[in-house]
Amino acid sequence: MIRANGGSARFVAADLSDPAAIERLAEETGEIDILVNNAGFSTWGPTADLDVATFDAMFAANVRAPFYLVAAFAPRMAARGNGSIINIGSMAGSLGLAGGAAYGATKAALTSLAQGWAAEFSPHGVRVNTVAAGPIYTRPEARELFDTLGATTALKRAADPAEIAEVVAFLASPRASYVTGAIIAADGGRTAI
Repeated sequence: MIRANGGSARFVAADLSDPAAIERLAEETGEIDILVNNAGFSTWGPTADLDVATFDAMFAANVRAPFYLVAAFAPRMAARGNGSIINIGSMAGSLGLAGGAAYGATKAALTSLAQGWAAEFSPHGVRVNTVAAGPIYTRPEARELFDTLGATTALKRAADPAEIAEVVAFLASPRASYVTGAIIAADGGRTAI
């Protein structure tokens, strides 16, 4: 899509569960202008059934990886005096959802990190924001879950990924030059009702 629109892009793979791999990623990619912390996963089910390995893996992917990505890239953005970091949070980070306690905790932590990073890096020109997304049709096998969660929103549906991408694109752009430390709810009105 980037190349089709006249831009340049390349894919660099890294295991974000490994801080050393994140360091290598930062070295290989060099300077960046925008970091979108979107990698992660969710596990839903009763708290008593969540095993330690899954709990730890979810926190490693959803919290630790973004922390070390920001540690690797934000200081260089700050040294240049500009940049944008966007965390993909979730409505689950501010709502109690049955079966989603651990996942919600990871997204609440990610939002808290963004606010801390805004305090740390925004005085140096780096904007840091969170998109608190609602349910998004990201995986066909989870369609039933997304439909169930989507029905609880004011719009009565889950989001198409492109709808969330529009919010991210705005936050990454110069049009959001005075927006930092914000939590943008793109959740179909779920946190409003």
